Amino acid sequence: MSIQVVRADYHNKQQGQHIVALLDEYARDPLGGGHALPAYTREHLVTRLAEVPYAFSILCYVDKKPAGLVNCFQGFSTFKCQPLINIHDVVVTEAFRGWGLARRMFDEVEAVARERQCCKLTLEVLEGNQHAQQVYKKLGFESYELDPEFGRALFWEKLL
Repeated sequence: MSIQVVRADYHNKQQGQHIVALLDEYARDPLGGGHALPAYTREHLVTRLAEVPYAFSILCYVDKKPAGLVNCFQGFSTFKCQPLINIHDVVVTEAFRGWGLARRMFDEVEAVARERQCCKLTLEVLEGNQHAQQVYKKLGFESYELDPEFGRALFWEKLL
């Protein structure tokens, strides 16, 4: 068995297809919303990612089969006055869960962050996704708070 982790090339058609297929698998999972990606997203995702200067994706292959994906975006920490990496999507296909692929992909994300002199990695996780929370804790992540009196940070959204 061979495991390979690569920084995706958005101009590589095969890797682009793998990004869309893995993200669609995640979207169809109840933890990803339970619905397939819209046709527009499937058609344009990789092209649009390529247009985002600070976007990057990590792909993981097991015996040359797509097994995992992490989509990331570089942001900026005003308090630290340094760039940061936000881990936006994490996918490990069901057949390969429990194989340590997330750790391998996160190691590569961290390598990119260090190359870019980032101060931290951030991510969001659903309260009910205990398995992912355990994985992230093992990888060194923790909930964020400035002052315990005010509690942990919450991730909110406003759809436009």
